[in-house]
Amino acid sequence: MKVAIFSCKPYDRRTLEHFSQTSKELEFSFFESRLSQETMTLASGFDAICCFVNDDVNNNVIRYLAKQGITAIALRCAGFNNVDLSAAKAAGIKVYHVPDYSPTSVAEHALALIMTLTRKTHIAYQRVKAGNFALEGLLGFNLQNKTVGCIGTGRIGQAFCRIMKGFGCNVLCYDVSPNEALIDLGCQYTDLETLYKKSDIISLHCPLNASTHHLINGKSLNKMKDGVMIINTSRGALVNAQEAIDALYSGKIGYLGMDVYEQENRIFFEDMSSHIIQDSVFQLMLTFPNVVVTGHQGFFTQEALDHIAITTVDNLNKHRKAEDCQRLLNP
Repeated sequence: MKVAIFSCKPYDRRTLEHFSQTSKELEFSFFESRLSQETMTLASGFDAICCFVNDDVNNNVIRYLAKQGITAIALRCAGFNNVDLSAAKAAGIKVYHVPDYSPTSVAEHALALIMTLTRKTHIAYQRVKAGNFALEGLLGFNLQNKTVGCIGTGRIGQAFCRIMKGFGCNVLCYDVSPNEALIDLGCQYTDLETLYKKSDIISLHCPLNASTHHLINGKSLNKMKDGVMIINTSRGALVNAQEAIDALYSGKIGYLGMDVYEQENRIFFEDMSSHIIQDSVFQLMLTFPNVVVTGHQGFFTQEALDHIAITTVDNLNKHRKAEDCQRLLNP
């Protein structure tokens, strides 16, 4: 089975080649380009495609893929909001994903953002390099006894809650399906209004859908504590960036840590250091000293890359053999 791998970086190629060595029936071709209407012709001549979080697999792309005889889309990520699943189903294309490749990796990255913001290590690092060892302006706060709100308690949210309980935090949770393991751990499920009102730190670990789009906006922020910390390692569009900036100016948001951004597909996973980023909202956000942005690297650990490659190869093999697969998104 010939597979076109899109949005492929050197680290993707290394792991996919390594973990497909025993799958001689899979023949990979690697493309650094993202899949979109502009690049979809690259998929001609293949049986399946493999893509990532910022590839644009819309209805037009799906229809083209179907005309080429492609029968499978293997996502190297958990999220699938960039794929038109209904169009794929109508076209007879099966879509697979990797639902749990990095719960610990992403949860630990959320913690890294929290620790960076609470202790201002991003500022301290630059000061010390410049020979400034003064402590003024670096005052932080303890995590112990703080109230942390976790929105979304799937695998990643559960891992995050366990970490924060280990720091001695009071953990409030919100999810449409409460996790009994977290209740046993001492976490408390509540409604969003209460979570907003009581939390010192709010971390987002929910999927992006119609009900969570711009979940963090001016209205919800007004219900939160002044100086609240917002952490987003899930999906960029969970946060209305412009209204978050307004809240940074007013002091409603005291700290903002983001590993994702709504318009990140124009920026992330590429070296933009010699370019002017044509996104005034993003550029403005980077000017705040109490904002830390990373480039969607929460998943980026060796363990996670290995798991992504292993699961992707397994998804493709199951499709090739017409075997049942629990990771099929559009049965």
